[in-house]
Amino acid sequence: MPAVCYILDSHLGKNFMSKLASCHVFTSESVSEGHPDKVCDQISDAILDACMALDPSGHVACETLVTSNLTVNVGELKVRNVERINFERIARGVVKDIGYVKPGLGYSYDTFNYVCGLHAQSTDIDQGVSRAKTEDQGAGDQGMMFGYASKATPELMPAPIVLSHRLLEKLAALRKSGKIKYLEPDSKAQVSVLHEDGNPVRITTVVISHQTADGVPLARIRKDLKEVAVSVLRPSGLLTNQTKWFINPTGRFVIGGPQGDSGVTGRKIIVDTYGGVGSHGGGAFSGKDPSKVDRSAAYYARYAAKNIVAAGLAEKCEIQVAYAIGVAKPLSINVSTYGTASIDEDRIAWLLQKGDIFDFTPAGIVRDLGLTKPKGWCYRDTAAYGHFGRAKFPWERIDRAAALRSAARIK
Repeated sequence: MPAVCYILDSHLGKNFMSKLASCHVFTSESVSEGHPDKVCDQISDAILDACMALDPSGHVACETLVTSNLTVNVGELKVRNVERINFERIARGVVKDIGYVKPGLGYSYDTFNYVCGLHAQSTDIDQGVSRAKTEDQGAGDQGMMFGYASKATPELMPAPIVLSHRLLEKLAALRKSGKIKYLEPDSKAQVSVLHEDGNPVRITTVVISHQTADGVPLARIRKDLKEVAVSVLRPSGLLTNQTKWFINPTGRFVIGGPQGDSGVTGRKIIVDTYGGVGSHGGGAFSGKDPSKVDRSAAYYARYAAKNIVAAGLAEKCEIQVAYAIGVAKPLSINVSTYGTASIDEDRIAWLLQKGDIFDFTPAGIVRDLGLTKPKGWCYRDTAAYGHFGRAKFPWERIDRAAALRSAARIK
């Protein structure tokens, strides 16, 4: 049975509780490119980009750790001519681009100590992944991956995570342009949205925590950041006079970034995906080449789920796909539409399992999405503000919706 919730209804001018059937508040968080974990994701993916440019068939599993005045890279590589890549230069370039350029922040692109522990990939892993014929390529690891889509937003994404990302992207642009000079790179945003019958109806709460220069009055910070947030969120139609605001709620956020907290690649998997809506297989994305189905199959499952929703086969769709290391064909494909399907769920799953519209083998995924030779995007682009819901990525296309409608015999 759907949940029944009670909210304070001020629209009627009376202080009483109004009963709303099947409603809930859902909250999602985003973190900026200057957050320590996102610094790590971007360095790892920038190294992946360099490796893929040099050897599109290469295998990369790169991890990054940052803390005050220190950056460390570890992981495994199988990349032709890898000695041509200057990993330290890549790391420093990413950190500079993000905006850590002031020694006073305790972490700066030109002063941090750098340690590289990248080494050759295990031959045991390689023998299960590399094949003489590309189409026989096995999955780079075992595990299960999920893809999700819903009609909640034009991006076919959950509203709370989309709005959180947009808010931080705007603040980052204002920081980098110098329009708000006191902003520093580290920040978080959190948006809570009331849903009725699964549809977003209003934003209940907005939380922004943004690193700033020292000595800036808190009242000014709160005023400036609220004005920006209102300009970003108002077009959604979900902002109301009832929305509650918490901006730098501790009263001070000056020490941030790697000086304030350590960072590691892959710790923001919910920020990277659907903000907690749906399921997650547990695998991180950044720093992994597309032979790692943790990443590529999650992208492909999103691609399939988005096309299913765009085709009108369901209003909401979650796909789970599972693999065994070294085996090309998925072990299982499961489809859940939360009771919103216009045809039988088993038939949707059958359409995916047939393989003539979507090919979930590692080779099919790489081919369909162009993952070894990105065009118009790079892996570092994915490493901040979400891997999903952004039109530049090939897994966001809805170019197979017509084929799905035809196969499902829906006009």
